Amino acid sequence: MPKANKVNKDQMVERIASRANVNKKEVEDVLNAFEDVVIQVMKEGGEAVLTGFGAFLARRREARVGVNPQKPSERIQVPAVMVPKFKAGKTLKDALKAQS
Repeated sequence: MPKANKVNKDQMVERIASRANVNKKEVEDVLNAFEDVVIQVMKEGGEAVLTGFGAFLARRREARVGVNPQKPSERIQVPAVMVPKFKAGKTLKDALKAQS
């Protein structure tokens, strides 16, 4: 498998603007709005779904006992926390399967 390219936000904006034939400022505004909406939906406990692509949601990771990395013999309490989760949709899964 070839080495993965890392595409940052600026590069993504450039690619989307070129493909959609719109200016970069508009794409950047839309991406920022998308981020804001997804974050807000997740904070409210909901699920932001792009049919075929996937779903963004938040899950609660329960509190647990962990190991202190500086002192491996010492146990520490790790508090419960909300973590982001992404569930891939069928179109995305199929596109990646076709590549293997």
